[in-house]
Amino acid sequence: MHPVITGAPVSRPDPDSYAVTAEFYDILQADRDAARVHDLYGRHVARARLGVLDIGAGTGRVTLMSLAESAVGVHAVEPARAMRTSLLTRLATLPARQRERVTVHPYALDEAALYAAADVAVCHNTVACLSPAARDALWPAIHAALAPGGTLLLEPPPALLPPRDVVRRLPEQRVGAHVYGGRMTMSAAGYRIRTRVDYWVRGGRHVLREHTESFWMWPTSRTRLIDDLARHGFAPLPGHGDPRVLAVTRPAHR
Repeated sequence: MHPVITGAPVSRPDPDSYAVTAEFYDILQADRDAARVHDLYGRHVARARLGVLDIGAGTGRVTLMSLAESAVGVHAVEPARAMRTSLLTRLATLPARQRERVTVHPYALDEAALYAAADVAVCHNTVACLSPAARDALWPAIHAALAPGGTLLLEPPPALLPPRDVVRRLPEQRVGAHVYGGRMTMSAAGYRIRTRVDYWVRGGRHVLREHTESFWMWPTSRTRLIDDLARHGFAPLPGHGDPRVLAVTRPAHR
């Protein structure tokens, strides 16, 4: 997850975001997310012949899936230091031949200066947490980074504000004598969604630690997102019917 830390809207994520979430993300959500990214994007990534671009790589679920499913280079873009630390730690455990195929970019994509570097781009669990200004900077950067004929796959943001608070409990996980848990609460706040995540660590019946981190999300209809992408040179990917993913292409000829 790559939202902007609570506060006034800004154009890009703070490099120091996720100081709390980075500790808990993998243990609470990574297994579920690994299965999800394989289901959503695996078959497209397997067809990559030039490179894969992972936008908002986080702790590396799309990056690792891309290494497993393709034989091309992978560009992992992750500006948040805390998430990038987890990503690099994970990459350090890989065999050298796999690790040599990954380049980690510690900037937002519009600062990474990638041009025609990939034919498949994945933006998973990220767009919802970018302000309109950040999205306006992202679309042309993706267009530049994709080779003509390349495909962009992204997880759409929520279309609407939640009518009431939505609470989701994260399944608890045991690590030795301690149990890690969390709860996510999404609530409308003006034209945005405030997502608050409460984390805890228990030892027996006692709560040893509690932490909270909050993020903003910007809801956008699918139609509006398609129109925005069209203005930046993208067209719907023919034959793509999975409603969970918005798939567009950078046409080879315009």
